[in-house]
Amino acid sequence: MAQNPPYKICFVPKSKEEKEEDEKNYKRYSEIVATTFPTAEGWFDVPIYQCQGFWYSFEMAGVGPLAFQDHFKARPSDILLASIPKCGTTWLKSLAFSIMNRKSHPPSALQQHPLLKFNSHDLVPVMEMMLYNNNLNGNRIPNLDILPSPRLFGTHIPYTSLPQSIALSGSRIIYICRNTKDNLVSWWHFINKLRLKNSLEPMKVEEAFKMFCKGTSSYGPFWEHVLGYWKASLEKPQSVLFLKYDELVIEPALHLKRIAKFMGCPFSSMEDKEGVVDQIIKLCSFENLSNLEVNQTGICDVGIPNNAFFRKGKVGDSANYLSPEMLEQLDHITKEKLHGSGLML
Repeated sequence: MAQNPPYKICFVPKSKEEKEEDEKNYKRYSEIVATTFPTAEGWFDVPIYQCQGFWYSFEMAGVGPLAFQDHFKARPSDILLASIPKCGTTWLKSLAFSIMNRKSHPPSALQQHPLLKFNSHDLVPVMEMMLYNNNLNGNRIPNLDILPSPRLFGTHIPYTSLPQSIALSGSRIIYICRNTKDNLVSWWHFINKLRLKNSLEPMKVEEAFKMFCKGTSSYGPFWEHVLGYWKASLEKPQSVLFLKYDELVIEPALHLKRIAKFMGCPFSSMEDKEGVVDQIIKLCSFENLSNLEVNQTGICDVGIPNNAFFRKGKVGDSANYLSPEMLEQLDHITKEKLHGSGLML
């Protein structure tokens, strides 16, 4: 695909002074990561670093989390799609983008729809990976002010590490999680696709299991990440909507209407009669998205092949890869971690 992702317009030309200031900031962030943050063995044969209790890949996010925290200025109309990787992020982005833009890009007009031209991650960029990532943006702070409202962004940052401006502005957050076992297996498959691309030996599932349970997976520990958003959704339900991938699979229409209402653009009775909800579900279905040319042959702007974001999309597939002992241990850890929270996965 020759076209640049829409968010690229945020990287406008800057003055010499502005460029120097950006480079100064990124140099400072890099020094902080290199000298003060703990590190551990990563999933790509390069270390990961721990920031504010969670683990990040320098290769995939650079120092983006720190730049995102310092420089993002939220608006009340902003909507942030949050998740830990491999919990249905691609699907949620496709659904939310289609809901928000259904007037200008009707889901029935398939030939012109942006989802046919771009992977959903290029339409809803991950803030710390695609907008503030020094490895990708050349040490430039994006100018997000030029984007019209409402703005739709994605993030994998844990709730407690989000920029303060998000809470202060009243921006809305939609968080999606998944059952622990399927998340692990999906992440393991995803990582092995990337390892193969980088000429690395596949990681054994036993090794992935060990690192996941220790919490040293990207943006992990998994349980603390999920709990952060879960507690926020209980405390501020008007600001944080908590979704479960497993439930979205079973009743997509019900949850699509919940999402639209939460976003401030509910479906009208006329749209309901005209089948707009079903059209969006069909447009964003795993079967449709995974078979699009852009998702079979294209490459996401962070350098990941788009087909890596699609595998099966099934609930319970982890039982085909994890031993009974592994499944039992993950259930035990999950029960222990979530005890007393009211959340069940």
